Amino acid sequence: MRVALRALLILVFLAPVAFMVIGSLRSPGGAPPKGLELFPRGAGMSAYDRLAEAVPLGTLLKNSALVTFVAVPVTVLIASWAGFATAQLERRPRRAMLTFLVVLLLLPVPVVWVPRFAAYVRLGVLDSYVPLLAPALAATTPFTVLLAYRAFRRVPPELFQAARLEGASAFATWWRVGLPLVRSTTTAIAAIAFAFHWGNYLDALLYVQTPEHRTLPLGVGELAGLDAADFPILLAGAVVLTLPPLLALALVQRRLLGAVDIAGDR
Repeated sequence: MRVALRALLILVFLAPVAFMVIGSLRSPGGAPPKGLELFPRGAGMSAYDRLAEAVPLGTLLKNSALVTFVAVPVTVLIASWAGFATAQLERRPRRAMLTFLVVLLLLPVPVVWVPRFAAYVRLGVLDSYVPLLAPALAATTPFTVLLAYRAFRRVPPELFQAARLEGASAFATWWRVGLPLVRSTTTAIAAIAFAFHWGNYLDALLYVQTPEHRTLPLGVGELAGLDAADFPILLAGAVVLTLPPLLALALVQRRLLGAVDIAGDR
């Protein structure tokens, strides 16, 4: 029964991916299929060739990669710092901080669009990489801080106390004692940050105007205006957009699912 349920869950999540891949192999310009087409006639890579002609694919990929590979380590660093610091607080201030994080997590995202736009205009950084990287300076989402806090709270406090008795600073305690024990959690935070920044469509739409700073989600979104006959080009763009997060997940799945933090065993 467990195997059957897992297989059903996998099929549910992989069905859209399969639809994208199969649809992207159809030749653009033809009549759309009347039903689900598992094996398109004349399947090929022509939609991907047309995709490179429809949008500046190289520039979009370069910009998305630049933003993602800068934002992910910054997110991991800020989230682990904030989570470690919150875990070391006394009970009352710790509860206040956790309540504040939950409130931020429940805050609707559209609430911050206008204040952020005004702040970026005043700072003179609108239409640059800064608005796309700025969320990483706040750990991308409060959820990553809560994940880091939960992991550090599972570490036996005696280890931190012993490090302090040895004269270790807060930074050294975080780096040498805490961080090695929560590697699975930091991997999960990195995966969350990668998925967010690679697929960040709204920030690119709101704060990026010139073609030089456009990212891949924005370029793929513009393909929605194509004719129905050119729908394979849109699906090809969706495949290119989806493939890197899937590959990243495949690379870290052993650590995410198979590895268990030392602290988590206690």
